[in-house]
Amino acid sequence: MHNLIDPAILFFLFGIAAGLIRSNLEIPPAISKFLSLYLLMALGLKGGFALAESGFSLDVLKGLGAAVLLAIAVPLIGYQYLRRVTSPLNAAALAATYGSVSAVTFITTVQYLDTNGIAYSGHMAAAMALMESPAIILAVLLANMVRQQANPDASRTRTPFGKVLHEAFTDGAQLLLIGAMLIGFMTGEAGQQSMAPFSVDLFKGMLAFFLLDMGLLTARNLSTLKDASTKLIAYAVLGPLLHASIAFALSAWFSLSVGDAALLMVLSASASYIAVPAVLRFAIPEAQPSLYFGLSLGVTFPLNIIFGIPFYVGIAQTLG
Repeated sequence: MHNLIDPAILFFLFGIAAGLIRSNLEIPPAISKFLSLYLLMALGLKGGFALAESGFSLDVLKGLGAAVLLAIAVPLIGYQYLRRVTSPLNAAALAATYGSVSAVTFITTVQYLDTNGIAYSGHMAAAMALMESPAIILAVLLANMVRQQANPDASRTRTPFGKVLHEAFTDGAQLLLIGAMLIGFMTGEAGQQSMAPFSVDLFKGMLAFFLLDMGLLTARNLSTLKDASTKLIAYAVLGPLLHASIAFALSAWFSLSVGDAALLMVLSASASYIAVPAVLRFAIPEAQPSLYFGLSLGVTFPLNIIFGIPFYVGIAQTLG
C-alpha cells in the first residue's frame, strides 16, 4: 500500500478518476510528447552517468544478456497461447505488445527503487532499450508466416521486412534514450553535476505530470475492452506474472542484484502501448488495435503501476 501514497501514483489514480467522470481535463498532446521525451532523456543520462562510474563488467554483460533472452522468449511463449484464443494475426500483434516493454513503467520503478533506497545498475536502461525491438521483429516474421500459410501466392501481402527493421531501430524515443546514455557515459561525473537540476530535481514532478496524463488516457481506453474475450483479459492479468517469473529465474541464474532483478521482472511484466502499436498499425494492419492497445493500456499498465511494481520489488527482495 506504500506505493499508493506516492504523489506520482496518486496523480495517476486521479487521472483515471477524472477520465471516468468524463471531465474535460486533458494534457495537450504536444506537452504529453515533451514529458515523455524528457523522462527518457533524464533516464538515459542517469544510466550513462552510472555506467561511467561502474564501467563495463561481467555483471553488465549478464544483465544485458538476460534482457535479450527475455525479449525473445516472452513473445514466442505468448504467441503459443494467444493463437489458441484469438486469430493468428491478432495473436502475433498481442505477442509483440507483451513481448516489448513500457518505458513509463520502467521509469516509475526506477523512482520507486530510489525512494526506497534500493540500488540498481545504470545499464538496466540499456537493457530496456534492447528489449523493445525483438518482439516487433518476431511478430512480423510470424505474421508473414501466417499470411503465407493462408495464401501461398499472396506474396504482396507480406510486410516489407527492411521497412519494419528501420521502424524498429530508428524510433525517436528509443534513439533519444540511447543517445542520452552515450552522452551521460561520455561526460561522467562532471556531466552529472551540471545536469542534476534538469535530470534529477525536476524528475519526480515531471513523472507525476506524465502519469496524470496516462491516467486520463487509461480511462478513455477502458471502453475498448468490450472487444476482448475473457481469456484475453485473463492473459493481460496473468501473462505478466508468468513473464516476471521467467525473468526472476533468469535473474537468479545470472546472479543479478535485487534492484536489477526487480527491474528485469517489471520490464518482462510490462507491455508496450506507444512504440509497438505505432509499428503494428503498419506491419500487421489485419490485427485489431482495440485488442493490443486496449489490453496493454487498459489492464496491464494500471495493474503494474498500482500493484505490480511493489509486488515484483518485494519478491526480488524476499527471494533474492
